[in-house]
Amino acid sequence: MKKHKPTTASRRNMVTINYREVLTESTPHKSLTSGKRRSVGRNNQGRITTRHKGGGNKRRYRKIDFLYNKYDIPAKIETIEYDPNRSAFISLVCFSDGERRYVLMPKGVKVGDTFLVSENAKLTPGNRLPLSKIPVGTFIYNIELKPFGGAKLVRSAGAYAQVTAHDGGYTHIKLPSGEIRKIPDHAFASVGEVSNSDHKLVKGGKAGRSRWRGIRPTVRGSAMNPVDHPHGGGEGAQGIGLRRGPKTRHGKQAYGVKTRRSKKYSNQAILERRKTKRFK
Repeated sequence: MKKHKPTTASRRNMVTINYREVLTESTPHKSLTSGKRRSVGRNNQGRITTRHKGGGNKRRYRKIDFLYNKYDIPAKIETIEYDPNRSAFISLVCFSDGERRYVLMPKGVKVGDTFLVSENAKLTPGNRLPLSKIPVGTFIYNIELKPFGGAKLVRSAGAYAQVTAHDGGYTHIKLPSGEIRKIPDHAFASVGEVSNSDHKLVKGGKAGRSRWRGIRPTVRGSAMNPVDHPHGGGEGAQGIGLRRGPKTRHGKQAYGVKTRRSKKYSNQAILERRKTKRFK
């Protein structure tokens, strides 16, 4: 981590990642990038469905390979790069047949190392193999929900899941949220942890850095009027009154509420639910 000289009040509290010690390339591979228009919290009708998004610096999208469909072909890591669209680092890899792709960078792997996507791959960081071949207790990331479906789970900086059991054609996985879920044995996962585990230690230091990232300000409900929020109104600082708990601006319960649909197709795959803020 990098601390800055206190040349200004905001600079005094700023803590960032020392990218010079980690990254090996500053310019992305042109053929694997494209433009992308961000939704900034709006749906296909242009209505805001997620608040506090908008603005920010323009980004180029890096085409990341989450399918990993080149089996039994070794790949060599050529670069470690920054990706503005995700918290983890990415790597440009070159397969032995000459094709280049971007992949998520695992922790503890350096430029020049190789990895393999195979049923017979070794249990080394970066290698990818079926869940049935991964022993209990191993840390994994980039996990498929179904065979050949592409990596869907555990992709953010410093994240990892753990194999807890093998039973009846399924592998039980403990996810970062604490949820325990069963996934078919033939689905693939990568061994190790996602890179950039120091991401959680970053301190912006000033509000402007959030605006650069496309995050708009959040106003407390208690600072609003009653017409705008259930917590609003009153002289000076006020509590939420006789309500059962904190509310959203729409009057719904804010914490400890199950938001998952009762008839969702994958409910049967969840063996133990994650703990919500209300029960922590």
